Amino acid sequence: MLLARLGPRLVAGVITVTASEQRSQLRNRELALAKLAALVADALAPGPAVRRATKPTRGSHRRRLAAKVQRSATKQQRRRPPAE
Repeated sequence: MLLARLGPRLVAGVITVTASEQRSQLRNRELALAKLAALVADALAPGPAVRRATKPTRGSHRRRLAAKVQRSATKQQRRRPPAE
C-alpha cells in the first residue's frame, strides 16, 4: 500500500528527497529527513472516507420543480405575443 501511494515519487524503487533552503549541508540533511518523514506519514495516513450516494429529500425535489416552473413562467412572459 505504501509503495502504491508513493508510486509517483519513486525512481527505480528509490524515494529522492532534496532540500537546499539552508546554507549548511547538515541543516539541509535534517530538513530532507523531516520531508521524508512527512512524506511517509502522509502515505501511511488513511484516505478520505468514501462518499455514500443519497437521494434528494422530498422537499428539495419539490423546491427544485417549483423553481423550474417559476423560471419557465418568467421566460414565457418575455416572449413576444403571437401575431394575430
